[in-house]
Amino acid sequence: MVNLRIISKIIGSLLFVEAFFLALCLVMAFVFEEDDMLAFALSLLISFGSALLFLYLGRNAENTLSRHDAYIVVTAVWVIFSLFGTFPFLIHGSIGNITDAYFETMSGFTTTGATIIDNVEALPHGMLFWRSLMQWIGGLGIVFFTIAILPSLVGGSVKVFAAEATGPIKAKMHPRLTTTAKWIWSIYLMLTVGCGVAYWAAGMDWFEATNYSMTTTATGGFAIHNNGTADFQSPAVDYVSIVFQFLAGINFTLLYMSIFKLKARELLRNSEFKLYLSVVVLATACIMTVLFVQMEYPLEKAFRNALFQVVAFMTTTGICNDDIGAWPHLTWIIIGIVMFLGACAGSTSGGFKCIRGVMTLKVLRNNFRQIIHPNAVLPIKVNGQSIPQSRIVALFAFFTLFVLMILVTAAIMILAGIDTTNAITIALSCVSNVGPSLDNQVGLPITWSGMSDIIKWTLCLLMLMGRLEIMTVLVLFTRAFWKDN
Repeated sequence: MVNLRIISKIIGSLLFVEAFFLALCLVMAFVFEEDDMLAFALSLLISFGSALLFLYLGRNAENTLSRHDAYIVVTAVWVIFSLFGTFPFLIHGSIGNITDAYFETMSGFTTTGATIIDNVEALPHGMLFWRSLMQWIGGLGIVFFTIAILPSLVGGSVKVFAAEATGPIKAKMHPRLTTTAKWIWSIYLMLTVGCGVAYWAAGMDWFEATNYSMTTTATGGFAIHNNGTADFQSPAVDYVSIVFQFLAGINFTLLYMSIFKLKARELLRNSEFKLYLSVVVLATACIMTVLFVQMEYPLEKAFRNALFQVVAFMTTTGICNDDIGAWPHLTWIIIGIVMFLGACAGSTSGGFKCIRGVMTLKVLRNNFRQIIHPNAVLPIKVNGQSIPQSRIVALFAFFTLFVLMILVTAAIMILAGIDTTNAITIALSCVSNVGPSLDNQVGLPITWSGMSDIIKWTLCLLMLMGRLEIMTVLVLFTRAFWKDN
């Protein structure tokens, strides 16, 4: 049976965390003395009051969580966090209806970066900060954040981590999950601070650097300018963005081993990182050649823009420093491939994940060998670790669902009158948590305010499933999940 008391207790506790972040935005609004102070004050009161209500409903709950409860908690928390995240927009009037507001907040927390706001520069500073903060919180996971700072609030932490973490292999750097969570969030914080300082040194003011550092390390893509970082027209800003997007796309456990344990060779020996780096290099070289030869870009600009877009789309940040809609279609194919693949598991990026790419390549290689040697026993090993058959089955189940989600969503959008190119790329970008489409009819920046409400709600669900890697959400709709056993 579902333990509603512990679920209510955890949701209430997490709403206190969201109220704290709303308080930070209230401070920001107060500093700039703009008209969003009342919106954040009321949103803070609503969140705080609701947190007390959920805690009351969960009073006397045992601090233990079953696997069933963990999947319900994770999905419910993301849905409820996004709901309460709409209040500042709705109360202030920045967004006029619940559909658009929920789309914006779900896009923020899942670090997708798709926006329905056509002119973000018209928003007050507090609202801009809230959009960036949503992505930073969602970068490594809402519940995972709570495990790190308030482990006693989340009973059954390992089960919750399994439901929210990305990738088929859940690596831990310490026997205690709470210690692992603290180290990972420490690395995340260090990357954010380092990125902010680098942006400031490259010419941004403190507010710009703070916001862009949060959305860059979260590989989210929300911006405080209509043209994003392209507004600065600065090679220095571009290169800072490239470096920190790339770092945020590496498995954080691997970053910990490389930086804190001084085991840099672990990085170069890691199969997933080698695939990640190889795809970035190869895709950049191909696009750079196309830009240099066909579009006559200067060599440095061709290299920088190609590398920027490859890293941005592979890490699923989805930001642009050029009008990629005007690029030759060959570059769209390359960007579409890296957008599908994504960066490393255990990072802030979305997509299929390089670790699954490594596993798929090894399975294909073994199948070819099996044709030549039918009786051979060929285990699948990744970084010296044998992969059980159950993981291989789960890999191809995930791949099948991933592709099906794209095709079904694209079909729905085509029936709604959206052109085929945009329908496919929008579906791919949402399930991969990237953000933009690639059609030059949309242009730069890309906003989705003109879509129908039913499409927006469909994409909200797709973004959520993409962030929680599909299975965590879909399992709730199976009959077996709700059986008493």
